[in-house]
Amino acid sequence: MTGVPASAAGGSGAKPVRGGKLGTAAVNQASLWNIANILTMVRLLLVPGFVLLLFHNGGYDPAWRSFAWAAFAIAMITDLFDGHLARTYNLVTDFGKIADPIADKAIMGAALVSLSILGDLPWWITGVIIARELGITLMRFWVIRHAVIPASRGGKLKTLAQGTAVGMYVLALTGPLATLRFWVMMVAVVLTVVTGLDYVRQAVVLRRKGLAAERAAAAERAAEATEEALRAAAGTTVGAGAASGPVAGSVAGATDVRGGVTDVRGAGADVRGTVEARDAAEAER
Repeated sequence: MTGVPASAAGGSGAKPVRGGKLGTAAVNQASLWNIANILTMVRLLLVPGFVLLLFHNGGYDPAWRSFAWAAFAIAMITDLFDGHLARTYNLVTDFGKIADPIADKAIMGAALVSLSILGDLPWWITGVIIARELGITLMRFWVIRHAVIPASRGGKLKTLAQGTAVGMYVLALTGPLATLRFWVMMVAVVLTVVTGLDYVRQAVVLRRKGLAAERAAAAERAAEATEEALRAAAGTTVGAGAASGPVAGSVAGATDVRGGVTDVRGAGADVRGTVEARDAAEAER
C-alpha cells in the first residue's frame, strides 16, 4: 500500500508523511471506514468466533482448536497492522483510539478465560494477566491529563510472549511441546508483572512532574498578572511624566517581578514538553 493515497483508503486525501506526527486536522478528516478501523472491527468480530470455535465439540477436538488458533492468530496479526497503517496513511480516528485497545484486551481476555474454563490454564495466571491489564487501563486515566506513557520495548515483548504462549495453549499440544508452552507462559507472566510495575513507576513520576509543571505555570500567570497590575498603577499615578518617589519604588518592584517571571517560565517549559510527549504517544498509537 506504499503508493496508495490516503483518500483511497478512506483518509483525508493529503499526502502521507511517514514518521511524521499527525496533526489535529488529519485526525478529524480521516474517515471512519478506513482500512485501519476495518481491521480493528474484524478483530472485535473474531472474539466471539474464536470462543465458539474453541468450545466446539466439547472444547477438546484438535481440529476445531486448530481453527480457533487460526482465528486467534489472525486477530493478533491485525493488531500489528492496524496501528501501523493508521499512522502511515493518516487514518487515526477517535474510534480507532478507543476500539483498538478494547479489541486487544477482548481477544486476549477471552482466550485466557476460555482456556481456564477448559482446565488447560491455571486460573491464577489468567487472574494475574487480566488484573495487570485492567490496572494499567485505570492508571492511564489517572495520568492522561499530564502525559501518555509510550509503549516500551518490554511492553512489546510482553505482548509477543503472551500471544505466543496463549496460541500454544489453544493448540492441542502434547509431550515436549506441552512442557515448552508452560515455560513460555511463565516468561509471559514475568514480563507482565515487571512491565506493569515499571508502568506504575513511570506513571507516578510523570504525574508528579505534571502537577509541578501546572503549579509553575500558575505561578507564571500570577507573576505576569502582578506585573501588569504594577504597570497599570504606575501609569495611573504619573501619567505621561517620569516616575518618582513611591511610583519609582513600584516600578522597581515590577522589575523584580520580571526576574521572577523569567525563572518561572523555565519551569513552564516542562508543560510544553509534557504536552508534546502526549501528542507523540497518541500519534504512535
